Amino acid sequence: MSFYDQIQAFEWAEIGKVIGERTSDDVERALGTRPMNLDSLISLLSPAAEPYLEQMAREAHRLTQQRFGKVIGLFAPLYLSNECVNGCVYCGFNARNPVDRLTLTVDQVMAEARHIRDMGFRHLLLVSGEAPHIVSMDYLKAVADRLGEWFPSLSIEIYPLDTSSYAELIEHGVDGLIVYQETYDKDLYGQVHPRGKKSDYRWRIETPDRGGTAGFRRLGLGSLLGLNDWRTEGFFLGLHARYLQKTYWKSHISISFPRLRPAAGGFQPRFPVSDRNLVQLLTALRLFLPDAGFTLSTREPATLRNHLIPLGITLMSAGSHTEPGGYTNITDAEAQFEIADSRSPEEVAGVLRQMGYEPVWKDWDAAFLRS
Repeated sequence: MSFYDQIQAFEWAEIGKVIGERTSDDVERALGTRPMNLDSLISLLSPAAEPYLEQMAREAHRLTQQRFGKVIGLFAPLYLSNECVNGCVYCGFNARNPVDRLTLTVDQVMAEARHIRDMGFRHLLLVSGEAPHIVSMDYLKAVADRLGEWFPSLSIEIYPLDTSSYAELIEHGVDGLIVYQETYDKDLYGQVHPRGKKSDYRWRIETPDRGGTAGFRRLGLGSLLGLNDWRTEGFFLGLHARYLQKTYWKSHISISFPRLRPAAGGFQPRFPVSDRNLVQLLTALRLFLPDAGFTLSTREPATLRNHLIPLGITLMSAGSHTEPGGYTNITDAEAQFEIADSRSPEEVAGVLRQMGYEPVWKDWDAAFLRS
């Protein structure tokens, strides 16, 4: 049984209706419940919870300090390729967008990686469009083998693979898997993914199951905020994360909060998510999932990122480029989206120190498994 089977017990429209009907009494009851259950999460995501945001923020801060201390991990994304066979309507990599394409050679990857390493990072996220005929397993293994010399922690955010392929990548030093479902609404999912392998909803939603079965140390989830109602997305995101925590208890589960950003193709979100909405989503999920990691990328502007850190963030990117070759300026290849926080990694680390946090560039080494 996978998460796809579990999600069949819930109707998108019904969950949205129940969220909208919650009252202040329901919210207060939820805030007094420990540990929180799915009913509590529904209440905290509701419009009725908006007057309680300050209380939710205080509790989210307390729980995060209790579980994670005053430590923020730092990582950088390295885009291997912007080639893609899919037609995702919101993405700059959409196969129908007439943009410059590039897939880095292994030597070019190492040049980008050297730049990232010199900035201090030891945790690297490898990202690509979905083009398995170009970004092949042999290519990925060769890249991972070379990068393992410099980076003790490697994660991937690429096209979904089968369990045996994930197990192979783990053997080559990849320890984390990130996959965004984009939207848990099956009907909308088909509309925004009209072409390519990514149009297969079940194959996509079962990807973390395959990763957990293969044995990744870290599994990361996210919904693309702006595609659909964020409150209902938040419920299904929390449901998915809780399922993974219980099923693949040896893996650390994390959640990202990506809001749609401008990209080639000019897609406009139908359901804009305000800063206040983002705070409510983040704090509601922190209260529901006190042990989950929370990731915040450079999609968000610097000032907002600074304010969101105390509410539950445990991992941040910095100095990011979302196009292949962006760190070494070797190309005009199209970026996946525009970043909003252009501060250097050292600037971000400096702000963290000023706020009383310890920026951590390296939090894992494979040698731990041999000790």
